[in-house]
Amino acid sequence: EAAENTKHIPGTFLGATHVKSVTEFTFGFEYEYKLTKNWGLGAVFERTNKAHHNDGVAVALVSIYYHPTKSIRLVAGIGQERIGGAHPHEEDLFRISAAYDFHVKKFGIAPTIAVDFVDVEEAIVFGIAFTRPF
Repeated sequence: EAAENTKHIPGTFLGATHVKSVTEFTFGFEYEYKLTKNWGLGAVFERTNKAHHNDGVAVALVSIYYHPTKSIRLVAGIGQERIGGAHPHEEDLFRISAAYDFHVKKFGIAPTIAVDFVDVEEAIVFGIAFTRPF
């Protein structure tokens, strides 16, 4: 029941991003503000340091969260992917994701999977979010 009656859900994410045939370590931070029992708004920032031929990729987006049950999170977001290196640039990004929250005392542990749509490419992001609702 960690997130049942709370408004603020900050978290950290550890996982991987898979694009084409390459999978790289990804870490990030997320925050959700629950508007109602079922709906929330938030933001996500993720970093994949070795992505794009070691140039590094940062993802920042705003998201809308839907909670059909206390444990399921469905998310849609829009933002930007920033690619570093000698020729840095940004691309628009759209994300859909799903997570299942296991509630352990005041914490949440959520296996998560997301699909990012950037230009004509798709990236699969998967891992675990660790949250501390309050």
